[in-house]
Amino acid sequence: MYRFFITSGDIGGGRLTVSGPDAHHISHVLRMKPGEDIEAVDEKGLVSTCRITAIGGDTVEAEVLFAEPSCAELPNRLVLFQGLPKSDKMELIIQKAVELGVSEVVPVATARCVVRLDEKRAAAKVKRWQAIAEAAAKQSKRDVIPVIRPVMHFDEALAEAAGLDRTLIPYEKAVDIAASKAVIAGITAGESVGIFIGPEGGFEEKEVLKACEQGASSLTLGPRILRCETAAITILSILMFALTD
Repeated sequence: MYRFFITSGDIGGGRLTVSGPDAHHISHVLRMKPGEDIEAVDEKGLVSTCRITAIGGDTVEAEVLFAEPSCAELPNRLVLFQGLPKSDKMELIIQKAVELGVSEVVPVATARCVVRLDEKRAAAKVKRWQAIAEAAAKQSKRDVIPVIRPVMHFDEALAEAAGLDRTLIPYEKAVDIAASKAVIAGITAGESVGIFIGPEGGFEEKEVLKACEQGASSLTLGPRILRCETAAITILSILMFALTD
């Protein structure tokens, strides 16, 4: 069943009204018809199963069959601080990060980033990445659309992470797998967690040292060197499994 994000004001008197791009998507892309069902989730995480009753030029009307709270979200806020990779790797990382439960993605310009974005290009990229996050949230039946933040420099990202309960930084020179497992096991429900992943080439050692000086925990993900997109997916998969009740 297709899922769409709404506001609680879109439902009233047992009726749902969908307008804008979602209405166009239902009628012209999915080519849905009256009698078919959709899911609508509001800002409070309430999921309404609705049956389409009418499709107009720019609106879709539906009857609310029943509503129930969803439990698709992790008990922790996960913020991925991702070093800017080359090509379209960021699109893959965002798509999979959303599927795995991330709350926010912060693109980060680090010392070894090959990609350099001016303000105009960065804004266009963030807009594109936000659209990918929304599509992934719908597909994976998230209760919220994760936010893609503006591009930050590494020091700005560290300052942002200072407000979180924990910060993790997988690093190829970290070696103690038992200690890394203990750090993951020590994360409790409700804690906010920042995860720093470098671009191609990883972090410079001074960046890792600076992060650890500010309270980050350096982790190993095993003896093999992972691509930046693989590292992000790996640590988020581990966290999703560890934090899911």
